[in-house]
Amino acid sequence: MAKEVKEGTIEQELKKYQAEWEARLGMEQPSKEQWFDPVPRQFFAKDKDSTTILFGGLTMAHDYLVEGALAGLGYRVRHLECPDTESLRYGKEFGNRGQCNPTYFTVGNLIKYLTHLRDVVGKSKEEIVRSYLFITSGSCGPCRFGTYVTEYRKALRDAGFDGFRVLLFQQQSGLKQATGEESALKLDSSFFITFLKAVLIGDILNALGYRIRPYEVQQGSTDAALERCKQHLYEAFKGRKMLMPALYRCRRELQAVKVDRIQVKPKVSIIGEFWAMTTEGDGNYQLQRFLESEGAEVEVQSVTAWTLYLIWEGRYDTMKRMRLREADGGKYGLKGINPYKKLFMLHVADRILRILFHSYARAFSLRGYHLPDMDEIAKTAHEHYDNHLRGGEGHMEVGKLILNVVKRKVNMTISVKPFGCMPSSGVSDGVQSLITELYPEAIFLPIETTGDGAVNVYSRTQMMLFKAKQAAQKEFDEAMRVKGFTYEQLREEKRGRSTITNPLKISGHHVACTAANVVHHLHGISKLNPFKRAKREWEGI
Repeated sequence: MAKEVKEGTIEQELKKYQAEWEARLGMEQPSKEQWFDPVPRQFFAKDKDSTTILFGGLTMAHDYLVEGALAGLGYRVRHLECPDTESLRYGKEFGNRGQCNPTYFTVGNLIKYLTHLRDVVGKSKEEIVRSYLFITSGSCGPCRFGTYVTEYRKALRDAGFDGFRVLLFQQQSGLKQATGEESALKLDSSFFITFLKAVLIGDILNALGYRIRPYEVQQGSTDAALERCKQHLYEAFKGRKMLMPALYRCRRELQAVKVDRIQVKPKVSIIGEFWAMTTEGDGNYQLQRFLESEGAEVEVQSVTAWTLYLIWEGRYDTMKRMRLREADGGKYGLKGINPYKKLFMLHVADRILRILFHSYARAFSLRGYHLPDMDEIAKTAHEHYDNHLRGGEGHMEVGKLILNVVKRKVNMTISVKPFGCMPSSGVSDGVQSLITELYPEAIFLPIETTGDGAVNVYSRTQMMLFKAKQAAQKEFDEAMRVKGFTYEQLREEKRGRSTITNPLKISGHHVACTAANVVHHLHGISKLNPFKRAKREWEGI
């Protein structure tokens, strides 16, 4: 006991001695409190009719349809426009230093809109804070995406909108329990099913648009038809009407677009960091439209595929953790949970998602479109990029590039990522260098976006696209030679074959180039008897 007292006295004397010398040398440190990000005010049921929900972040088609879907559920909702360079300026002005492109663009886009409400529309800061809120998703992992919500609040505070509500989806149940008041945002099965339908249909519209637009005869006709389609679907979602009649109306709108599929164009796949490859604005220098203007057909990645990846991730992790059941007691652990039931539910979710997607695709007459086999991608990539590694697209970027080459899906693959994106840089600048060594026929271009490097990106894209055009022309010439077609015969076929002129009919896959696939298709059709030929033409095979 005496020894403990003596040790305590010595400790006190040492602290006193330290304090005296710090005071003499001017080294006193003021007491500091750890910074704490306060939980924002919740969206209560009593505020539902007077509050407008702001959101954004997917493609323009997705955001518009989701707005209609949420409006149909009784919410006042508005999607933000696609972020532009002015959004980037606002993001850099009010955001933290060293953030990635998606942070600056998305945070700045919200600040830009609120500033417009205040300075142009004339709403007061108090009215904006009271009558608007922004909803975003949250995540974690080796990415700044996990801190987005904090970036929003910091920038809002510095821009003069302190107290503006930025809510995460996963926060709602916790906040409701803490306050005891009813939340206006009902994240129930009706909400998620309606949201899912809007996402699936948005994916299908995008797939059709990028498939038809490069071959349209009258410039702008595809975009005009897509705008009418989006309006039909928006009204169906908002009015809580059956979707199938709207889908068939969209089908007729797109059917009226005239195309010529014997134009030789390289097919280019855009992969990489999710936001950078998805956005259609200045965040990736409008890469999709630039490629089309340069004579390419673009293959974009769907949000549905990302959802399937999340389901696969759940199945993969569950199977790995099944051996740790007794010690696996964390929040996402399996202790006390039947892992086989969880695996079954994830399998059912995968099947339902695919069935629902293809049901809508058939109504649109989206033919020959295949959702990715996640097990195949994982198996293909695992040797080069371990399936346990997460962040960004995980192993998918590696698997996609290999399958694009081996299965001759596209003539060129572009990996786009924000400057400084750690997960994507490790893959596209590191692992993919090995893949291109192993598959030298791959035409692969990794690019970074900073918001002000369009000239450099366009130049590099044009140089690599030249190779892709040569590859597509080679596929077309080879198909013409092997199948015995001449250009005169092909022009004759164009006048009588709906496969060439019908925007919703697609040739079977043989190579990447669409025009080459048309040649393979016409050769196969010419060998059939008249009855089978008519049947195949009607089915669009």
